[in-house]
Amino acid sequence: MKKSSFFVLLLMLVTQFSMAQKKKVAVVTFYANKVVGFSDLGIGSEQLIKEIFNLRDNPNFNLTPILNQYHDQFFNEYAKELPFELLSENEVCESEGYAQFQPKFDLNKYEARDYLLFGKYKYIYEGFMGQANEVAMAKLFADKADGVMFVSINFELVKGFGVGGTATVKVRATTRMALYDKQGNKVFAFSEGENSKKTGVMVKGIPVLSPEKILPMCESALTELMGDLSKRIAKIVKKTAIKL
Repeated sequence: MKKSSFFVLLLMLVTQFSMAQKKKVAVVTFYANKVVGFSDLGIGSEQLIKEIFNLRDNPNFNLTPILNQYHDQFFNEYAKELPFELLSENEVCESEGYAQFQPKFDLNKYEARDYLLFGKYKYIYEGFMGQANEVAMAKLFADKADGVMFVSINFELVKGFGVGGTATVKVRATTRMALYDKQGNKVFAFSEGENSKKTGVMVKGIPVLSPEKILPMCESALTELMGDLSKRIAKIVKKTAIKL
């Protein structure tokens, strides 16, 4: 056999082996938090809290296009930076086990208003108070995947510039991605965020929270977040495959 033919055959075998060895992961939740945070402002008046929840319940505060944009970017672009393959969403969300799964800390009807879910995903609590959901999800997909992933995005009001009657605010968009192995052990969990370029104003110490003011800031913050997120994800998850 000629050397060139031998090396071609060797390359083919290595490629096939690498593909066979590539890990698979199931994304088991994908949602946006509709309650805009405000802890950075250092205030929590009854009026502000009331307006935060009024914003959540306002049909004009429609985060669906923003969530859809982030979802498509995640699966079409960010997934390329992950050192593993993602199961198809249909394979996850339409499986009988997933459809019947009742998460621990399941939402009641009132709490459900806090979250906007993409497609047929369930809201599955992750990251605190034990690992009941993480272990349950890992076991549910153990025959198909080497791990399970939780993805979410939230928005928060943060200080802009100025004080008193001239103070401004921005919106910060933050995404959390968390990966657990087959046993439900954490492989990684990280949050990345960016502030909006657009700003809003405060009147008598309270931000103007109309959908017309806040939505463009949320969109601006997401645009900033997605700017170089692929590079940041690639750097963070570089050695993930060997941990699964």
